[in-house]
Amino acid sequence: MHVFEEITLTHSHTLTPPSTSRSFSPSLSALSAEQCAKCLWAFVRERWGQNHSAPPDVTTYTSEHPVQVERPQVSTVPRTTPKYGNAELMETGDGVPVSSRVSAKIQQLVNTLKQPRRPPLREFFVDDFEELLEVQQPDPNQPRPEGAQMLTMRGDQLGVVTNWPPSLEAALQRWGTISPKAPCLTTMDTNGKPLYVLTYGKLWSRSIKVAYNILHKLGTKQEPMVRPGDRVALVFPNNDPAAFMVAFYGCLLAEVVPVPIEVPLTRKDAGSQQIGFLLGSCGVTVALTSDACHKGLPKGPTGEIPQFKGWPKLLWFVTESKHLSKPPRDWFPHIKDANNDTAYIEYKTCKDGSVLGVTVMRIALLTHCQALTQSCGYTEAETIVNVLDFKKDVGLWHGILTSKGLRPEVICPCASSPEALTVAIRRPTDDSNQPPGRGVLSMQGLSHGVIRVDTEERLSVLTVQDVGTVMPGALMCVVKPEGVPQLCRTDEIGELCVCSVATGTSYYGLSGMTKNTFEVFPMSNSGAPISEYPFTRTGLLGFVGPGGLVFIAGKMDGLMVVSGRRHNADDIVATALAVEPMKFVYRGRIAVFSVTVLHDERIVVVAEQRPDSTEEDSFQWMSRVLQAIDSIHNVGVFCLALVPANTLPKTPLGGIHLSETKQLFLEGSLHPCNVLMCPHTCVTNLPKPRQKQPEIGPASVMVGNLVSGKRIAQASGRDLGQIEDNDQARKFLFLSEVLQWRAQTTPDHVLFTLLSSRGAILSSLTCLQLHKRAERIAAMLMERGHLQDGDHVALVYPPGIDLIAAFYGCLYAGCVPITVRPPHPQNIATTLPTVKMIVEVSRSACVMTTQVICKLLKSKEASAAVDVRTWPPVLDTDDLPKKKPPQLYKPSNPDTLAYLDFSVSTTGMLAGVKMSHSATSAFCRSIKLQCELYPSREVAICLDPYCGLGFVLWCLCSVYSGHQSILIPPSELEVNPALWLLAVSQFRVRDTFCSYSVMELCTKGLGLQTESLKSRGLDLSRVRTCVVVAEERPRIALTQSFSKLFKDLGLHPRAVSTSFGCRVNLAICLQGTSGPDPTTVYVDMRALRHDRVRLVERGSPHSLPLMESGKILPGVRIIIANPETKGPLGDSHLGEIWVHSGHNGSGYFTVYGDEALQSDHFNSRLSFGDTQTVWARTGYLGFLRRTELTDASGERHDALYVVGALDEAMELRGMRYHPIDIETSVIRAHKSIMECAVFPWTNLLVVVVELEGSEQEALDLVPLVTNAVLEEHYLIVGVVVVVDVGVIPINSRGEKQRMHLRDGFLADQLDPIYVAYNM
Repeated sequence: MHVFEEITLTHSHTLTPPSTSRSFSPSLSALSAEQCAKCLWAFVRERWGQNHSAPPDVTTYTSEHPVQVERPQVSTVPRTTPKYGNAELMETGDGVPVSSRVSAKIQQLVNTLKQPRRPPLREFFVDDFEELLEVQQPDPNQPRPEGAQMLTMRGDQLGVVTNWPPSLEAALQRWGTISPKAPCLTTMDTNGKPLYVLTYGKLWSRSIKVAYNILHKLGTKQEPMVRPGDRVALVFPNNDPAAFMVAFYGCLLAEVVPVPIEVPLTRKDAGSQQIGFLLGSCGVTVALTSDACHKGLPKGPTGEIPQFKGWPKLLWFVTESKHLSKPPRDWFPHIKDANNDTAYIEYKTCKDGSVLGVTVMRIALLTHCQALTQSCGYTEAETIVNVLDFKKDVGLWHGILTSKGLRPEVICPCASSPEALTVAIRRPTDDSNQPPGRGVLSMQGLSHGVIRVDTEERLSVLTVQDVGTVMPGALMCVVKPEGVPQLCRTDEIGELCVCSVATGTSYYGLSGMTKNTFEVFPMSNSGAPISEYPFTRTGLLGFVGPGGLVFIAGKMDGLMVVSGRRHNADDIVATALAVEPMKFVYRGRIAVFSVTVLHDERIVVVAEQRPDSTEEDSFQWMSRVLQAIDSIHNVGVFCLALVPANTLPKTPLGGIHLSETKQLFLEGSLHPCNVLMCPHTCVTNLPKPRQKQPEIGPASVMVGNLVSGKRIAQASGRDLGQIEDNDQARKFLFLSEVLQWRAQTTPDHVLFTLLSSRGAILSSLTCLQLHKRAERIAAMLMERGHLQDGDHVALVYPPGIDLIAAFYGCLYAGCVPITVRPPHPQNIATTLPTVKMIVEVSRSACVMTTQVICKLLKSKEASAAVDVRTWPPVLDTDDLPKKKPPQLYKPSNPDTLAYLDFSVSTTGMLAGVKMSHSATSAFCRSIKLQCELYPSREVAICLDPYCGLGFVLWCLCSVYSGHQSILIPPSELEVNPALWLLAVSQFRVRDTFCSYSVMELCTKGLGLQTESLKSRGLDLSRVRTCVVVAEERPRIALTQSFSKLFKDLGLHPRAVSTSFGCRVNLAICLQGTSGPDPTTVYVDMRALRHDRVRLVERGSPHSLPLMESGKILPGVRIIIANPETKGPLGDSHLGEIWVHSGHNGSGYFTVYGDEALQSDHFNSRLSFGDTQTVWARTGYLGFLRRTELTDASGERHDALYVVGALDEAMELRGMRYHPIDIETSVIRAHKSIMECAVFPWTNLLVVVVELEGSEQEALDLVPLVTNAVLEEHYLIVGVVVVVDVGVIPINSRGEKQRMHLRDGFLADQLDPIYVAYNM
């Protein structure tokens, strides 16, 4: 019962004079939008001739139009053009056919420039959201209005008293001369003692003085600053109504228009900029103020008042008599009868924070005063007490313009708004027995806009009291709040509209909004207007009850429409404030507003908490508020945030500045100390989860593709058998033989050059030096290591030349090398166990390394991390024997094992891939052909040399092709980020390879240094290929920003490209030197979740850019297969990429984990179609698309687009999501999010964000992250974890280790700044 009393009391209190502002009604109706579209089309037709077909009607979109899934074709009729050799009948830009012989390159360019295929217009302008989102079905039991159509209510006749003055200035003149000693206004101090009495005589004489000085003492005689009709600002503090009154009447007498505003306290007041905008649009150049106020304004260093943010330049003019000149005896103000000139402009703040000026005419001013005098029965020599703000609304009208122990019947509530002035007022009655009108209304009914009387025993009721009857001389009606202004029924809540002389007439300078608010013609059910005179919308929601009493239920500005039901912000505030403990909210400072989430409004509550409240108090109060709002209003709260006391932006009178608070919330600058999000319970319009349909068989898919004319998605690089080249290395089956041959034929040719962090040459190796060094290592392996051929040897070296020599030493000895990244000396505890694991899993018979690492492996720190006694023999190659082995090992069969490639996948799986001698040689040949590598070439490599393509480029390719490799260890870039690019420039390199982490380091580290690098002579104009070696979808944003950043240093944007490799085949695609540039397509992200590829235009909603992963290497064949049915798929269909090539790995040596699952990775066959070929499964989803471009052989080019790893894809709500897409949305959500990783946990989505910034921003991220993922991916985030920068683990290739992160999260090892569990 206690809670209910609180709520009732607060409601009746808040609803008495709701005199604040409201937003304007919806601007264009659907009808006018349609007319606009048609007019526009007519104009287009006229402008460009009549021969175009009619456009699709974008205004009347219904679901009858079929929704296209595949990319729309440009024309339905196939155009055939005769070809002559390689010439083609082309069209120029304006459609004129041109027949000419063109080279393949020009043809490629023309094809590239062809207009992109555009989807039909409808898809551009109507978001196909309607088909996706769950539409809330109306409840069949919801209350509906049943009453008759209401009638217009008429106020009393405005009685014309014979001696009423013809204008307000005339009234002032009369009282100022007849009874100059009569007190007009008395100012009280805070204890109620009179401070100052202003008599009518003083008011009259001082107003004349102000009027004279405004007109004659500002500017020069020839060029006065203020002329009659100009606007001036009135800036007076709340404790000085007398000065304000004098200035206001001074303006009326001078016939200038006062614009009363609040005193600016600082340069950054909440909403101050919008006030400045109003002053600027009103053309205000002068501000009148009092002496005390002028002294209190913020001052600059030289004592001048600074220009406030967004304000026009103002002259501050003090209106105290002592500062003013006396008017000459013959000067007298011109006093006219009230007319249609503007009397004053009152500012009004809208829901969105914008400030409008409501203009009130002189005749409206006079009529309003007469109506108030008549209603309230004001008579001469009566006293009224005004405790309201006298600058606007009711306080201005009663205290300034019209001029006891309280008995209950004396309290006369009124309803008012800036637009309609006083809407209704309850008359003082002599009969104290007549109780005021009172209604107890059902909240449930009100939310559907219907009046249903309930009982006070229920909690979910709103108690309202009447605000009296319609003003004298006015008409009132109630219209529907949305759409056409149609009259409501008698039991329906709507917006009150008033037709009277005594209302505002316009929003200053805004004709469109004025029309919608001040020139409304309400209509009856038949569609006919009810009056020939326009009505003014009051911005108040209410109804007219029995006996013509007006009831107000809320303001249009506070209206929030959630899932089709209306809720009033004031009611929700009242409910929250009534929750125990009552005093939890600091001074009742609480803000309620709605934000748009998935095309529907959702409620946000922000409250200031008491300074001494504990975390437990806060969460207890928050959960009670959620329950109370749910049970009383039947609506969920999307977000409840608590902020420290006194931190919300204030209005000038100390209230909460709502729109500014909302703005801070939306931009993530609110800095809450507690947040509770409830998206699971609140967001009810998510699309239905996808139901998995029974799979169509592979045969049906193939037949379907054939019938629809789609080719099966397969592609291949150049055929190795048909390539004529003088490759001498081809005659050798083994790399070890190639090295021996080079050592004999070109002994002094340099193969490898290693750079230091300063860019100096640290060491280099010629063909002979490498051969000799490898021989000595082989001798050591046989002598000291006692190894047999086929034994495994772990090579634990830093990136450099020792690693290369050790590798060939192993080949010479017949051993199988495994390259292993050495442990990090500063981080032995986490890096050494990985080394130990690889050594054990690979069954290495010995470890080869340098002296330094040798000591490290057996150190005290190492023994704390691993069992050092179980290391196999460790050989130190710094001290080599001087002799060579008796003979070099030659393998008997090219299919025997050459080396093992060990790596950890992004899902945390450690596996070694077997690479045979034939695969290794084929791999090197393929890269040589693709990149055109010859002994005269130099290639700069900035990659980790431990696995994948990085290892092959660092150790193998130079020996096979004979080119010089300039080796740059990526770790050196941390010391000197410019090292790689300076080396590329210095050695005039044409081809270079790097990783994403290197590219990111350069982009971040050198972003501001391009000018200084240019002055140091850095020139990248010779680079023709800069390839990022990766095992993931190309990171377009990074490659593009890198290209843009270094464009000024000569880097050609077409030079930057990516490669793609994976476990089963270390390089499938690589851009190379010849062939067309990599293409980019835009796909619909929503179709991708359903494993479909739908191409869209750049910039269309939900589009995702995908860049081709380089050209397919020679000797490689690719097919796209369904990962479940193993059937072949059609062009532009999403499926698993399968690869057939001479350099595929021959299998896993060991998989640390489940061997059975992996057995088909290297030898799979299609279930239908070509069932003979043996394919390797990459584990990556992607699609092939035949482009308009032609490759070197003259065939049309097939592009491969990689979408993401199958292992990492998350199955949520029946759809497939790729973590990178969600992470991209999250990183964009707030400037302080440095990095992000997502992973599923049970059925919840967990988002981990790294915060770069102060910890007080941590909780700002929670609503923004939740919202971004909802809006862009239709997923509800279950947990948001905010951590420090560097917590998300990243491997050497720059890929996020999401599964490691997940393990850390579950083991509670992340040490987060904040964890939010969304409800």
